Amino acid sequence: MKKELKNLMIIAMEARNFSYCPYSNYSVGAALLCKNGRVVTGSNIENASYGATNCAERTAFFKAVSEGEKEFVAIAISGGAKGSESDSFAYPCGVCRQVMREFCDEDTFKIIVVKNEKEYEEYLLKDLLPKSFGPDNLSK
Repeated sequence: MKKELKNLMIIAMEARNFSYCPYSNYSVGAALLCKNGRVVTGSNIENASYGATNCAERTAFFKAVSEGEKEFVAIAISGGAKGSESDSFAYPCGVCRQVMREFCDEDTFKIIVVKNEKEYEEYLLKDLLPKSFGPDNLSK
């Protein structure tokens, strides 16, 4: 799994190249690992109306779900100034964390924030979204 996660980090760093961020000039790339081994990428896509902007993490999730994937193992996220190497960790926003909670097991889903191949932090979803509200909170 370690080699798989390292590969995921590299793919997330590469996904930053597809970011559309003319307003913030902050590019983010994400690589989402599906349970079946498939990796789905996403990048942030900004919009002049700001509220219509979509984060890299949600881009990856929405793309994956729209293509039939609904079981996920981990996501790697890399961000930084457009055109330069990442010099800080890009943590997922609250909305992205909530989207992760919709589709992922909070006790096992891994979130890896990446500066480079040697500098990264790894969390479980429950660590970044404690006391969360998810599908299991709704009566069926």
